[in-house]
Amino acid sequence: MPLEVLQQAAAEMTNWNGSGMGVMEMSHRGKEFISIYEQAEADVRELLAVPANFKILFMQGGGLAENAIVPLNLSRGETIDVVVTGSWSEKSFKEASKYCTPHLAASGVDTQFTTLPAPKQWQLSAGTQYVHLCTNETIHGVEFQSLPDLKALGCDAPLVIDFSSHVLSRSVDWAKVGVAFGGAQKNIGPAGVTLVIVREDLLGHALKVCPSAFNYKTVADNGSMYNTPPTYSIYMAGLTFQWLKRQKEGELCGVAAMEQRNIAKAKLLYDFLDSSSFYSNHVAHDCRSRMNVPFFLADASRNDAFLAGAKAAGLLQLKGHKSVGGMRASIYNAMPIEGVQALVHYLQAFEKTQA
Repeated sequence: MPLEVLQQAAAEMTNWNGSGMGVMEMSHRGKEFISIYEQAEADVRELLAVPANFKILFMQGGGLAENAIVPLNLSRGETIDVVVTGSWSEKSFKEASKYCTPHLAASGVDTQFTTLPAPKQWQLSAGTQYVHLCTNETIHGVEFQSLPDLKALGCDAPLVIDFSSHVLSRSVDWAKVGVAFGGAQKNIGPAGVTLVIVREDLLGHALKVCPSAFNYKTVADNGSMYNTPPTYSIYMAGLTFQWLKRQKEGELCGVAAMEQRNIAKAKLLYDFLDSSSFYSNHVAHDCRSRMNVPFFLADASRNDAFLAGAKAAGLLQLKGHKSVGGMRASIYNAMPIEGVQALVHYLQAFEKTQA
């Protein structure tokens, strides 16, 4: 999270805006928290340029819960299409099978999830209720650089995107999207709140077994207050939204400015990895994630020494996911380019010591 946001939250911990209360002490229906909520909703709508015919919901359960909540709301118990591009979309496919019939429209498994299957090669089902994508896979480090146009593929179903790990790092083409969801704990704020953005015409189709608190229409009709929302996480998200609105790069501001920074950060790291024979990244160039950069040492026996040296240099959490091994640098919005520069400097220095 941005240091500036954490410092503001610390200053307001026991007394928000002169109210005599910290946000954790507030009633979710009190005027103080309602003002926090309304500002957060307005700010994220502005930052992502969300059209008026989309509802913004603040829910709970994270992206994993949405793997059940989406089919409960949209599948009508029938067929859906899932494009499996890594570990998270694999989980989405498996979870959806409890509520409907998921169809594997395409998969990147043959390349060990180092490429993305081209939309023209997808095998979409006739009458599918929706098409599910994870637009950034954190473990394998692949990212859709643009969203597919389902109508151009002859499909009238809505596109559902899990943008948990790159939300607010780049713009969203809402003309191509029916539902977007994401857990907060990458670019929005601390874990606890889930952002769901749903087109209004997709409300009101939940299965009868859908819990009321997970029914998108119920949540929307009650302004995300049907049950007690995760108030502090929403407050922290709101501070992050305000921080994002203040960011500038030349004439760009907000998400557009952040996207330019993310492009520069990712290029710096990938360019170094590509120039080195000591490290490697296996992801195809046209789908490399700007947020999550997996890489491998040529000699895996040096992994422990690499991680120990990184920790001593103040570079933490670089160990890759256990399912793929190696290393992974996550360079989310709050990571300044100076952090990436420090990582590249360490990569260079460690390589020299092993020569």
